[in-house]
Amino acid sequence: MMLRLLEVGLTLLPVILMTPLLGNYLWRVFSDQSSLLDRLCTPWEQRLFRWITVDSSQSMPAGQYLRSLLWVNAITAVLSWGLLSLQAWLPLNPSQRSPLRWDLAVHTIISFVTNTDQQHYSGELSLSNASQIGVIGFLMFTSAATGLAVGITFVRGLAGQGLGNFYRDWTLSLTRVLIPLSFSFAMILLALGVPETLDGVAIAQTLDGSTQAIAQGPIAHIEAIKLLGENGGGFLAANSAHPYENPSALSNWLEAIAMLAIPAALLDTYGRFLGNRRQAWLLLALATALLLALVSLTASSEAAGNPLLQTWLQGPNLEGKEVRFGWLQSSFWSVITTSTMTGAVNADLDSLMPLSDLALLFALFLQVIFGGQGLGAAYLIIFVLLSIFVTGLMVGRTPEFQGRKIEKPQVVLASLILLIHPLFVLIPGAIALSQPDIVQGLSQAGPHGVSQAIYEYASASANNGSGLEGIADDTLWWNLSTSVSLLGGRFIPIAALLALAAGFGQKPQLPPTAGSLRSDTPLFTGVTAIVVVILGALTFFPVLALGPIAEALQVYR
Repeated sequence: MMLRLLEVGLTLLPVILMTPLLGNYLWRVFSDQSSLLDRLCTPWEQRLFRWITVDSSQSMPAGQYLRSLLWVNAITAVLSWGLLSLQAWLPLNPSQRSPLRWDLAVHTIISFVTNTDQQHYSGELSLSNASQIGVIGFLMFTSAATGLAVGITFVRGLAGQGLGNFYRDWTLSLTRVLIPLSFSFAMILLALGVPETLDGVAIAQTLDGSTQAIAQGPIAHIEAIKLLGENGGGFLAANSAHPYENPSALSNWLEAIAMLAIPAALLDTYGRFLGNRRQAWLLLALATALLLALVSLTASSEAAGNPLLQTWLQGPNLEGKEVRFGWLQSSFWSVITTSTMTGAVNADLDSLMPLSDLALLFALFLQVIFGGQGLGAAYLIIFVLLSIFVTGLMVGRTPEFQGRKIEKPQVVLASLILLIHPLFVLIPGAIALSQPDIVQGLSQAGPHGVSQAIYEYASASANNGSGLEGIADDTLWWNLSTSVSLLGGRFIPIAALLALAAGFGQKPQLPPTAGSLRSDTPLFTGVTAIVVVILGALTFFPVLALGPIAEALQVYR
């Protein structure tokens, strides 16, 4: 047991040690202070702003910020659609890949624009190197930059500093954060054996005398932004279980750290913007505690094995797991990838035990256990605001945050942000499960089938992208219905976050009084944890009961 705890600690400890360093760097970049890459990046950034005729020093109101964000995302989507449609006639197509079917192409573009990377296709069988670089890799950077920009401007607005300029925030997210970090990490992955080539498939001679075609391509740089940008979509269908994407125990360790690095650092960055690092570290402790609770549930479930097979097979559940990593690292990675909304996998999630599926679904439902790029920390602050409001009413204290009162408009917007997710999960999930033709596409028709369908929409709406892959998802229904969840789960909460930050930041800041409720104490952080768990459990408990809980009762009875 001590060795198992050590494995988990060796991943979390470097993340915690890096958090203040990376958090301080992010704060300096986005608060217009001197930072490490100024001399290299500033001249090019200024030329870019002059070329696109943007005054990057001008702060935008919420509506303009949102319109700019939508325009940039729409332009990247159209450009990517064009490249994807022309892949059969473009260079860097050594395997002669044809264009994707129209509904699959729509889903793919929307999925990567929304930082979800939900894949209803097999990367090495469907896309050329040009599409992998110019569409998939490109959108991994731009979508992650969008989320990071929104997260920063949200906390900037709460701090009363104005929302800032989207074009500047988006550009700095790329030039100062995502590109340099991804370049450095890609070099490490190259050294560890991850390939980066424009060649086509390699032909190998097998032991029985036949030949085998092995897909390869520009994997290292895509793998780096896949993890650091919380994208998750793999160059290869096997994702991070494939030795080309994750060749060793060392790469597995580093890639797990990469998924956690920016989300954890953003909590420290938020604390610096708000002038309250104490609260930031308490929220980091909360997210870590929730993560460890889900890791414990998943690991214990996988370690116990499948009781239905105990007559023939003793020991942990190893079905669907890469033997290089084993059951613990597979369990740990699965919780990290759903808790950070990355979606990369190093094991088959559909082969996990029912209680493991429960843990992963719960992480997708909450979206605040580190959460998505930039947005996870913002959603956690939303829970803090609601906790302050509810607790203040209960104990007769003034509901305020950062010296600004929390009133009806803020509560309405905060509630809207939290309600959007279940709407885009439960409604399409109910429609899908009510249609016999769609249910036939599930590998199982019982409780596990319910989990498969709900997981698909939860992953789409939470912008995660992983899936219980027993589902036949490359159909017109799944491609278009999940596209609705992808768009709604991404852009409606962003609009509400910007409106909330703009309105809240304009409120007068009052000095604390005896009636003020402090939110930066361990006691209040515990209250926030209870609110997070209760809201998540009550909202989604019916589908959890019909899915993983019912399946667990069948397995363990």
